[in-house]
Amino acid sequence: MLSLTFRLMRKSMRMLIPAGIAILIGTAFIASTFLFSNAMTASLARQTTAQFGDANYMVTPSTDGLDDKALETVYTRTVDDFHIDRMRATEGVDGVRIAAVTPVTVTHGDKNANIQAIATTDVRGMLPISVTDGEQPADNGEIALPENAAKQLGVTIGDTVTIDSAAAQAVRAGTVSSSDASSDASGSSDGATTVRVVGLTTDPDGAYPYTGGAAILSDAELAAMSGAADFASMNVTGVYLHVTDGSDKAAEATVARIRTLLPKHYTIQSRAEAAAESVKGLSKSGTDITTTFLLSFGVLAMLVAALVIANTFQVLVAQRRRTLALLRTIGALKGQLYASVLLEAGILGLVASAAGVLLGIGLMAAVGATGLMREAGVHGVIMSWQAAVVPILFGVVMTVIASLGSARSATAVTPLEALRPIELTDTRRTGAVRAVLSILLLAGGLALCAFGAWQIHGLNAGRDTLAKDHYGPVLLAAIGGCALVFLALVLSAVFWLPVLMRGVGALAALTGPSAKIAHANIQKNPRRVAATGAALLIGVTLVSAIATGAASAKQTMAGAIATRYSVDMVATGTDMTDAQVRKAEHVTGVTATVSAPTAMVSMKTAGGEETGVLLVGVKDTAALRKVMHADLGGVSIDDGTVLMPRYSSYGKELRFGKAGDVAFKSEGGASGTLTLRPEQVDYRRVSANYEIVAFVSSRHFDDGSLKADGRMLLMAVDADAPGTSLSGTFSAVQAAFSGNASVTVSGPIAERVQWETIIDTMMALLVGLIAVAVLIALIGVANTLSLSVIERTRESATLRAIGMTRGQLRISLAVEALLLSLVSGVAGVLIGTGFGWLGSYMVFSLYGTVVFPLEWGVNGTVLAVAAAAALLASVAPARRAVRTPPVVALAES
Repeated sequence: MLSLTFRLMRKSMRMLIPAGIAILIGTAFIASTFLFSNAMTASLARQTTAQFGDANYMVTPSTDGLDDKALETVYTRTVDDFHIDRMRATEGVDGVRIAAVTPVTVTHGDKNANIQAIATTDVRGMLPISVTDGEQPADNGEIALPENAAKQLGVTIGDTVTIDSAAAQAVRAGTVSSSDASSDASGSSDGATTVRVVGLTTDPDGAYPYTGGAAILSDAELAAMSGAADFASMNVTGVYLHVTDGSDKAAEATVARIRTLLPKHYTIQSRAEAAAESVKGLSKSGTDITTTFLLSFGVLAMLVAALVIANTFQVLVAQRRRTLALLRTIGALKGQLYASVLLEAGILGLVASAAGVLLGIGLMAAVGATGLMREAGVHGVIMSWQAAVVPILFGVVMTVIASLGSARSATAVTPLEALRPIELTDTRRTGAVRAVLSILLLAGGLALCAFGAWQIHGLNAGRDTLAKDHYGPVLLAAIGGCALVFLALVLSAVFWLPVLMRGVGALAALTGPSAKIAHANIQKNPRRVAATGAALLIGVTLVSAIATGAASAKQTMAGAIATRYSVDMVATGTDMTDAQVRKAEHVTGVTATVSAPTAMVSMKTAGGEETGVLLVGVKDTAALRKVMHADLGGVSIDDGTVLMPRYSSYGKELRFGKAGDVAFKSEGGASGTLTLRPEQVDYRRVSANYEIVAFVSSRHFDDGSLKADGRMLLMAVDADAPGTSLSGTFSAVQAAFSGNASVTVSGPIAERVQWETIIDTMMALLVGLIAVAVLIALIGVANTLSLSVIERTRESATLRAIGMTRGQLRISLAVEALLLSLVSGVAGVLIGTGFGWLGSYMVFSLYGTVVFPLEWGVNGTVLAVAAAAALLASVAPARRAVRTPPVVALAES
C-alpha cells in the first residue's frame, strides 16, 4: 500500500499543496516560538549575570530561613567584613571586585544626570561595563562616565564635574555626623564633591539597563556618596571573584579556601549556578508565560489548518471513490484503505512540518541578522530539540486527526460504487449529537457570561457580591463562558452558517446568472462550507474581540483618568529653568500654564494627624482657574487662605478645620508657623507624585515664609485643537525638560498616552499573531474553491456548452469566494464585538463608565482584506475552470 499511497499523492499533488501550506505556516509559527524562547532564555542568562563582568564566582547572602535580626546583620556588612586583602592573596584567585553600587547625581553647569556609580577594580576585565575611551579611575577624585551621560552633560575627558547623592546630603544635614565624611573628597562650595572625568564607559551586556549604564568612581568618592566614612566601612552585600578554573579540582579547592573568609550567612556561588537560578526564577514570571502565550496562537493556527486539511481529504476521498472501489474489487481490505489515507496524511504532515521548521529557523535567522529584535535579546538562532521535534510531531498528529473522518469514508466505499456516476455532493445528515452538544455548550456559556456580568454590575452598584472578594474567579467564569459560547458556535456552524450564506446568496443571486450559479454551488455541500467558514470565523472573531476591547479600554480609561485629575498635565522638578518652562509653554496643544514654586511640608489635620502636603505658590485663583478643571467658587488666596482638597489622591477624606494657624515642618528640618485659613474645595488630583497638593499665595515664597524646594508647571491642554495629538503634546513637553533629569511629567494626558501606547502595542502584537490564523483560513477558501472546481468539471463544461462565457464563469467563482469570506467575516465581527464588549465591562467598569464602541477601522480592514484575498484566491481556480474546452471536460469527467 505504500507504493500505491505515493502514486495517489503524486496524482493529487495540486490539491495537497494548499493543505501543506496551511501546515507549513502553523508549524513555522510554533518553531519560531520555541526559537524565540531559546533566544530570550539565553539573553536573560546574559543579562542576569552581566554584572559579573569576567568574574566566574560571586559571594552572596544566603538568607533562606533567617529571622529579621539575622537579616539585619546580613545587610549591614561592610567591606572590611569580607577580608578583601586576604581574598586577593588566596591561591587561585586572579581578581576581586567589590559589588558596591550607589546612585549619584552628576552636575556640569546647569545640566544634571542621575546615574549609578560602581567601585573600580585593579583588574579591568572584572568590570561589568567597558571603558571605551580614557582610563578607569586610579586615584581619588576621578570618575569614568557613561557615554550617554557625558553627552547629556556636554563633558569630555579632562573636564571636571560635581557629584552628589541623597546619602551625602544626609551627612551634611547632620543626619550622619559630618566627621564621618571622607577626608579625601574635595568639596565644592555647595557641599557637593568635585571629580575629574578620566574615561567614558558603555554597557554592552545591559548590566545596568534602567540607567543606561554606570559610572566608575574612585573608592573615596564612592564611599562619600554612600554616606560612609571611608571605603572599608561602606555597606556591601557581595564580592565578585575570578577563580582560576584550569581544573575542577583546583577551582573547588580555591572556593573552599574562600569560604573560610566569608562572614556568617554568606556563601559563594558560580556564575553558571547564578544564571540557572535567575533564569529559572524569571521563567516562572516571564519566559514560560511568553512561550505559552505565543504557543497558544501557534496551536490556534494549527487548529484552523486542521479544518483546511479535513476539507482537503474529504474531497480527495470523494474524488478517488472509483479508484478505491476498484481496489476493493481486486481484494483490498477496509483496513488497508483506512491505513492508506492515514499514511498519506502522515506523510503530508511530516513533509510540510519539516518545511515549516526550516522556515521558522530561516525567519529567526533573518530577524537576528537584521537586528530588529536585538533589544528583546534575539541575536540569532539557538537550536533545541523542542524547536525541531515538537512542531513536526504536532503537525503530523494534527494532520492525521484531521484525516480520520475521510479515512472512515474511504472504508465505506463498496465495489458496486465503481459502476455509479460520481456525485461528490455531501448529502449526509448532520448528527443529532453535534446539535445537542452545541445547545448545551451555548446554554452553559451564556449562563456563565450572564453570571459574571451580574456579579460585576452588583459590585458597581455597591452590593456585597461574590466579585468583591473573588474578582478573579468571577472574571475567569465570564472568560470561560465566552469560550463555551464560541465553541458552541463553531461546532454548530454546520447548521447556521449555511443558512446565513443561503440568505445572503439569495440576495446576491438577484444580480445576475453568475451570482445565481455561485449561490447554487455554495448550497451543494453545506458541511464543507461550514468548515471553511468556521476557519475564517475563528480568526476574525478573535481580531474583532481584541480590537473592540482595545478601543473600549482606551475610551473608558481616558474618561476614568480625566475624572481623577483637575489639571491636564503637570511638570515637577527641583531645577526647572525658565528657558525650559518657556519651551513647554509654546508646545502645540498647551493652551494655558502656571509656573509656581513648591515646598514639601508636613501639616497637621483637624484631628492632629501629620500628613505630607505639597504647597504650591500661585499669584491668585484667577490664574489657577485657567489650568484647573474645578469649581473654585469665590475662594481667594490673596488674604492668607490655603486652598486644600476635600480628599487626598487616594480617596481619603481630609479635614483641616476652618481657620487658625497652620503649623508646618519643611523637609530640610526647619519649622515655622504660617497664619493661614484652610479652605477646602472639591478639586481632584493635581499630580500623580503627591498625595495632597494645596495652593497658597506666592507672596509667602517671596517674603521668605516658605522656602521653595522645587517648581511646578501646571498646563491646560486642548486635545481637540487642529494639528494636536496627545502623544505629540506629551512627547514635546517631555522634550522641553529632557536636559533636566529631575523633572517628571504627569497628569491625565501623560497617563492616557502611556495607556494608549501599551494598548496599541499589545493590540498590534495580538492582531499580528491572529493574522496567521486568518491567513491559513484564507488559504482554506482558495482550497475549497479549487476542490469545488475539480468536483464540478462536468457542470462547468455543460454551462460552457450552453453558452456561458469564460468571464461569467470567473465571476461566479469570485462571487462564491466573496460569499464564503464576507458572510463568515461579518459573523466573526459581530460575535467578536459582543465578546469585546463583555470583556470590557468585566474589566473596565471598575474604573469608570464603560464605552461600547464598534471598531469600524480594524473590522473594516479585516473584512476588506478577507474580500480582496478571496478574490485573489478565486483567480487560479477560475483559470482552471475556463482553460479546459467543454468537450474535453465532458469526456474527462
